[in-house]
Amino acid sequence: MKFKAPLLYFFLFTLVSICTLQAQDVKAKALLDEVTSKVKSYNNIAIDFKYSLQNVKENINQESKGNVLLQNNNYVLNFMGITKIFDGKKVYTIVPEDEEISISNFDDKDENAITPSKMLTFFNKGYKYSWDILQNVRGRKIQYIKLVPISSKDQRKEVLLGIDVQTKNIYNVIETGKNGTKTTIVVNSFKTNQPVSKNQFTFVKSKYPNYYINNID
Repeated sequence: MKFKAPLLYFFLFTLVSICTLQAQDVKAKALLDEVTSKVKSYNNIAIDFKYSLQNVKENINQESKGNVLLQNNNYVLNFMGITKIFDGKKVYTIVPEDEEISISNFDDKDENAITPSKMLTFFNKGYKYSWDILQNVRGRKIQYIKLVPISSKDQRKEVLLGIDVQTKNIYNVIETGKNGTKTTIVVNSFKTNQPVSKNQFTFVKSKYPNYYINNID
């Protein structure tokens, strides 16, 4: 069988393109594995972050700051005036404005349940990934990995995960929804192995004497 020159060139170009994409996917997977390994190596992680939500069509532009302390699956999250505490069994949602506390059980068998700890390794399931752009952010090299949800029911079009090339820690996460909404989380401070008190992740009811307790489960 003889190939005409144009057809041969097209075949070779396609073959090279496929091999290049496969090599980039391997690079992306290797970097994601490094990030996961790094996260698991820390005793705990303390993060200060900036959150923004934008939708030009709906004229929505919101910004807020928050912080979270993670240790294993336990966490204390402060965000938008609300505190969430997870002690490994129950989630306590504390809303000072309403003087109300909601207590619910956490189902660790629910793969769709999102916790702050999963946010650092969420990319390990349910996504196709590819190598994206490299940016210089104030002297830091940030390599982006594009994540595309596998499920057609997912309301997100894509997720860009920015990773610090030197530290292998997550710098930012940019989610673009199918409705045009863009949600961005930027890590302002990433500290590890901080001194943590024994009762750091324990809910103490006596601290909230006048609060209404709502037991959801």
